[in-house]
Amino acid sequence: MTEEQPPHVHKGATVGDGDDDSPTVTKYAEDRKAASALASLDVADHDEASSREVDSEAVNKAMKSLGDSKSSTFAKANPTKNVKVDDKDVNLLIEELDLTKLRATELLKAHDGDVVRAMRAWVQA
Repeated sequence: MTEEQPPHVHKGATVGDGDDDSPTVTKYAEDRKAASALASLDVADHDEASSREVDSEAVNKAMKSLGDSKSSTFAKANPTKNVKVDDKDVNLLIEELDLTKLRATELLKAHDGDVVRAMRAWVQA
């Protein structure tokens, strides 16, 4: 025997089922642009050739905006300094943190060439 449920509880319902279809609110303009580009992928009633073209354009736009927002945010927050960095430190960041050479160099310069501080900052970010 099961207990009587309140009238607002529906059989099989889980937490948040009523609000699953509501759009999420994004904080930043870049996130909204990427979300709109991805949402355009779901547009129906197009012929096959044009939908593929629109889909690839939307994916490219979304990926570009996602990649640009992270790198531009880092560049604005951490202007590069004129610091000499060791190639061994750059290679260490490339291997251990899976960064590009440019990104590893920028990270080291932002932390005055200190590889330990740079790694800690990357992990904590």
